Amino acid sequence: MKSLTYTNGDNMPAFGLGTWKSAPGEVKNAVIEAVKLGYRHIDCAAIYENENEVGEGLQQCIEDGIVTREDLWVTSKLWNNAHKKEDARPAIEKTLSDLRLDYIDLYLIHWPVAFRSDVIFPENTAGYLSPDEVTPEETWSAMQALQKEGLTKHIGVSNFSIKKLQRLINLGGQNPEMNQVELHPYLQQQGLVDFCHAHEIHVTAYSPLGSMDRPDNMKKDGEPIPLENEVIKRMAAVHGASPAQILIIWALERGTSVIPKSTNPKRLKENFEAQKIVLSEHEMAQIAALDEHKRIIDGSFFTAPKKGYTKETLWDE
Repeated sequence: MKSLTYTNGDNMPAFGLGTWKSAPGEVKNAVIEAVKLGYRHIDCAAIYENENEVGEGLQQCIEDGIVTREDLWVTSKLWNNAHKKEDARPAIEKTLSDLRLDYIDLYLIHWPVAFRSDVIFPENTAGYLSPDEVTPEETWSAMQALQKEGLTKHIGVSNFSIKKLQRLINLGGQNPEMNQVELHPYLQQQGLVDFCHAHEIHVTAYSPLGSMDRPDNMKKDGEPIPLENEVIKRMAAVHGASPAQILIIWALERGTSVIPKSTNPKRLKENFEAQKIVLSEHEMAQIAALDEHKRIIDGSFFTAPKKGYTKETLWDE
């Protein structure tokens, strides 16, 4: 199994299980089945509203002797309504309680967007806090405090551009150790990946298969569907694999982590076995040629221009 090594020597399994959109009543069994198959990296977030059930699955795996806590790598994320210094600690404490853990391996700022502490998802502009009302510096300082207290071993971000990463790097102290972003053949973000690697920031690919089961209000006509790309399908046929397996191994071959989500035992096994595939340099070049810089998760649901949030300011492009 490929792994990514942090500067302190900790190794994170590059292949993991995503839990976004995993329904209550399904995700506990999915976690247990995944761990039995050999998964050791579980990606969570408070806003997924299933961390309590994920925690039940992790607890059962540990109690049954399938794994120890030290065998697992668990990632979670700080939601947008906890960006103020005084809100970050209660947020991670809630996550730790739900997951039944004493520490998180990796804790990420979920989005570079801030809400009022009493708002889960704003219905209007009033629910947002502008970048001046709660600065990235304040939130990053809070994250570093959580790390120093031992509540999380590593800290990072998600959905951050090069510009936003550089702002945190310029602060000095602990640099972000991870940037989790949307990555697939239609959105390869090679410049961002290269920047991260040059600054010892690991990268995790989310929505690597196209996230076709996301809510309808997050879908658009004509959007890219990586699983249906003809190059990917032909490559899968050559390898006796599924298109999903090709997308997974492509992400791993790029030196990134990847966290496909499934609650289906057959697909969990299939996704895990993608790690056995080897793509040639020619095949990697063929996939590289598919890049169209097309986002599936474009952040339009965080549009609040009066508070300083537009798609342009979110991605800095």
